[in-house]
Amino acid sequence: MASFDLDQPLIELVSQTSRNYWTLRHAFEGTQIFGGIGSGKTSGSGRMISLKFLRAGFGGLILTVKPDEKDMWQEFCQIAGRSQDLVVIEPGGRHTFNVLDYESKSHNQQHAITENIVEVLKTVIRAGEEKSSGKNDDPFWETALDMLIFNVIDLCKLSKGKLSILDMYNIVQTIPKSMDELRSENAEVKAFQKAFETARQNVTAQIDKWFTSLPLSIQEKLQDNDALFEEQLVGAIPDARLLKFLDQFFFDNFIGLSEKTRSIIDFTFSGFLFRLLREPVYSLFFKNASTITPEDCLNGKIILINLPVKLYHKVGRDCQILFKYVWQRAMEKRNVHNNGRPVFLWADEAQNFIHEHDPDFQATARSSRVATVYISQNLPNYYASMGGQKAEYKVKSFMGTLATKIFHANADIETNKYASDLIGEAFFEDRSDSLTVSKEFSRTRSRSLLVDKVMRPEEFVKFRTGGPLNNFRVEGVLHKQGDMVLNGQNHVKMVFNQQFVPS
Repeated sequence: MASFDLDQPLIELVSQTSRNYWTLRHAFEGTQIFGGIGSGKTSGSGRMISLKFLRAGFGGLILTVKPDEKDMWQEFCQIAGRSQDLVVIEPGGRHTFNVLDYESKSHNQQHAITENIVEVLKTVIRAGEEKSSGKNDDPFWETALDMLIFNVIDLCKLSKGKLSILDMYNIVQTIPKSMDELRSENAEVKAFQKAFETARQNVTAQIDKWFTSLPLSIQEKLQDNDALFEEQLVGAIPDARLLKFLDQFFFDNFIGLSEKTRSIIDFTFSGFLFRLLREPVYSLFFKNASTITPEDCLNGKIILINLPVKLYHKVGRDCQILFKYVWQRAMEKRNVHNNGRPVFLWADEAQNFIHEHDPDFQATARSSRVATVYISQNLPNYYASMGGQKAEYKVKSFMGTLATKIFHANADIETNKYASDLIGEAFFEDRSDSLTVSKEFSRTRSRSLLVDKVMRPEEFVKFRTGGPLNNFRVEGVLHKQGDMVLNGQNHVKMVFNQQFVPS
């Protein structure tokens, strides 16, 4: 396995008087690129950073919003000599990733399987919810949804011995609306009742096998003491305890909920599952065996999810967030001493793919050697995406976990003010010259120190945006926390070449 020096230069920062570098270490601290429409953020700084990553041997994950991103990355990989490492998951392609199978095989303990699958599913569900009403901050809805997902997954496993999105969807759709419906003699036996009956039969068979294996003296003792029997049973057969929990949840709690409450919880989960059952998503992520896994990135593979949001809308977004979260957890588990290959997470129009665990992941991305690069037009895009209460504080807190920021031409006042405030203030010499003509001629010169913005917000509107008129040159300001980048400052104005090719 090749070794990677954390201080390996990626970008050279040069002025007339000094020279510095943006290194692997800085890349692992996260990068956010801002720029308005047509500012050259993707074709300027984005192009340069991506080609530097590819040349340095990074593996990576690429999420897509626009239909042309696949072609762009194919060109980048060809320029960098990495075409053979690009793996595309797309409709009609030859690569698939089975999420449930992957999560089930990634853990040894049964309860851990359920916990992790629930965490994956609810992360995607919550990332896709509308938060303007603030409902998502209500712990009741979150707890109720969690419990439904947990119990449906456990019922599916207990009855089928495996997980299936289709089985989970059918179970949720056929949970009785009332106890009267459940008890009705004329009611059709549907997926939920079949699953519960099969689960009971499976557990009963386990109990019978366990009980008959006991010595006769112990059998007699247990038959005369119900409390002792249950105590021994739960210890010997965990599925018996699980079935009891399922019985209590569905029959004592969930079926008896009011119609309005039930419908909200049901539709949240079943609507999400319904989208996952539609093609091409079902075949790509839930039906077929995996031909690629997140760990392949640690061997240099570059996985691109070609389900652009502009074409596949919400389902494309959901599936990419799902893969992203599974990938992030896999990267966090790796041992960098055994495999130190750097990997990148790349998202243009990144506001589409933000989920609740991103701040926690980014806080430890450096130790996992993950270089996150998010590109977006402005801060309000993130505000609208995160939503809920205190959206501005959530976004700016998250921005604080991305140590490098690049600002291109922008007409958004909020983003330009943020950039100006981030770069900060400095002392400037103010010279004044006054002339007085009265009985006598006098002239006064004075100097004073004023504090003002190093870069005022309106300056960002004037940056060059590339194209033939600007000789394919794009202007931007790079700001980095910690290490000074140039002349004792934490920022530097740069020019990016839209036709950049690494040497």
